[in-house]
Amino acid sequence: MNNEYQTYHLVDYGFQINPEFPVVGYTEKITNAICVSHAHPRAQLIYASSGVMNVVVENQIWVVNPLQGLWIPGGMEHQVSFQQDVNLYSVFIDPSFTAGLPATTFSFDISEFLKQLLFKIISFKIDGIITPSQRRIMDVFMDELASIQPSATFLPTTNHLVLSNVVELLLEDVASKHTIEYYAEISCMSSRTLSRLFIKELGMNFSDWRIRLKLLEAIKRLGEKQSVKEIAFDLGYETTSAFIFMFKKHLGKTPSNYILEDFA
Repeated sequence: MNNEYQTYHLVDYGFQINPEFPVVGYTEKITNAICVSHAHPRAQLIYASSGVMNVVVENQIWVVNPLQGLWIPGGMEHQVSFQQDVNLYSVFIDPSFTAGLPATTFSFDISEFLKQLLFKIISFKIDGIITPSQRRIMDVFMDELASIQPSATFLPTTNHLVLSNVVELLLEDVASKHTIEYYAEISCMSSRTLSRLFIKELGMNFSDWRIRLKLLEAIKRLGEKQSVKEIAFDLGYETTSAFIFMFKKHLGKTPSNYILEDFA
């Protein structure tokens, strides 16, 4: 995997406060780039028709694939990295129109209808006057946004001094087979205490968090066109079938079907 990222230069649409243009958007193809941590007053919907994005907001990490969008409220600091080739689509909503929209960041399964509205809005020119027809499309778009529901494809992290060190070790070695007892010992605490920290700080136990980590890493690698066999062994599975079983159990489809449906 290529970890050499270029710096992606921010577009200024998110910083423009203008109720005359409730929704503005743009599209761009981005390759191996990172958009440094930033915040803007407009809320944002991020979507990629192909490729994978890694998005960090507060203490959570999302790996966003082509079947999902990511909603980010205005004023929320975030960082986005684009894995290899990403066809990015993004829209920004003026603060005066976000009262009925979600107030927290989350990824969601994006419907075909919402995608088509997104594409249509991005096609509008933003240097003229919004027509009544365009405004009606924007209103329908915002009605659809108000009804989106979160998906579970995110990875919680933490600022807790001890637990963040354990999390960093796990992120650096996704294939690790070390038990919670190992991480507890190097953290100078009991495994019971560390287990309680995982639940308190991350909302899930050690095993579930590590499985979530492997799933998100698998999704990212699938988006990079790596083979299922290669991913399985890189994530520490003894057999490809064991990895496929885990993937299907948690995501409802095999990695091969995920490739066909999500990254076609």
